[in-house]
Amino acid sequence: MSRVGKQPVVLPEGVEVNILQEKIEFLGPKGKLSFPLLPGIKADLSDNQLILSRSNDSKEQRSNHGLIRSLAYNAVVGVSAGFSKQLEIVGVGFRAKIDKNRLELNLGYSKPVIYNIPDDIEIVMEKPTLFTVKGIDKQRVGQVSEEIRRFRKPDPYKLKGIRYVGERLIKKERKAAVVAGV
Repeated sequence: MSRVGKQPVVLPEGVEVNILQEKIEFLGPKGKLSFPLLPGIKADLSDNQLILSRSNDSKEQRSNHGLIRSLAYNAVVGVSAGFSKQLEIVGVGFRAKIDKNRLELNLGYSKPVIYNIPDDIEIVMEKPTLFTVKGIDKQRVGQVSEEIRRFRKPDPYKLKGIRYVGERLIKKERKAAVVAGV
């Protein structure tokens, strides 16, 4: 059996699970999430735990078993507590601000970069150089964070740009000049 798939998903108080024929729905204080239930995977609810099982031991079924369990766990955490990623902007004059439903980033380009914030994501500004991306879907929070980070990835020589809080960067040495005629 899959090591991940055989573990039950414990449901905290306030989270409701609705098991349908082709999908599983999770409803909690933060919102509602659902994902498809792949063929051959069966879900049962007992004693405030979601237990997933598979029909056979083929390689595809084993991998799907662990995948569905991970998706179920992330959905439970998402609708009960939510997910967040903190990003910081490093560089002289680099800053961000939120105007209505748009994130405006000044990153050293000739014009500010405008990013339209999706409806299911919330961005909270703590400082002009520090903000948090929040949401109930772990994949969406990570995707939006990476889209914002791509506007100015950290430079390996000066380490300026947008990075995750706690991200460890390795600074490269400067490029050596080529000496001609020696």
